[in-house]
Amino acid sequence: MLEVDNVEKYYDSVQILYGVYLKAEEGQVTGILGSNGCGKSTLLKIIFGTLRSKYKLIKIDGNVLHKKMYTTGIAKYLPQHNFIPDFLSIRKALKLYGVTETDFKAFFVEEDFDLTQKFGKLSGGQRRIVEVFLTLKTPSRIILLDEPFSHIAPIQIERIKELIQLQKQHKIILITDHFYREITEVSDAIYLIKNGSSKRVQQLTDLEDYKYISEGSL
Repeated sequence: MLEVDNVEKYYDSVQILYGVYLKAEEGQVTGILGSNGCGKSTLLKIIFGTLRSKYKLIKIDGNVLHKKMYTTGIAKYLPQHNFIPDFLSIRKALKLYGVTETDFKAFFVEEDFDLTQKFGKLSGGQRRIVEVFLTLKTPSRIILLDEPFSHIAPIQIERIKELIQLQKQHKIILITDHFYREITEVSDAIYLIKNGSSKRVQQLTDLEDYKYISEGSL
């Protein structure tokens, strides 16, 4: 279990997050929704340890995490931007992420990727889905996904959602995206970031009540 509590973040004198709390469990996908600029990406970076916050308390299985999460090896983070270097080949990236070539070829059976191809030579959509795949398939126990469905074709989105459902069986997965329907479909638990605070969504109509979506959108 991953628990994040009392997260407060300021940019200069402007407070973005106010005592945010969320809980994510192994075997579940925990979705984070919120309007653009509400702090979703900021929260994931704080959890991962690449962004400082004024306050935060992170627990894993009830034990307080005193180190930055990215230094422990227990988590992988997919940012919104491309993060694998242009010069790296697919084969080398597979080794670095602890993913087998067999698993890669099984997932991308229709694409027929050349494993010697470098990331800088992939199209934007190809690059994104490979990065999403590597992040999900890594042996790391905690997976943080920031907009994994962006720049990916609808048919590939469905395949990624299927992969998420398989990987959640033995991992803790936190996911956020502006495609709220994809998040609601793939998530077992949902939190909404509104006015800097986190609210647990008990039922989808709460999203209308909190004015995140228009009434009748569901």
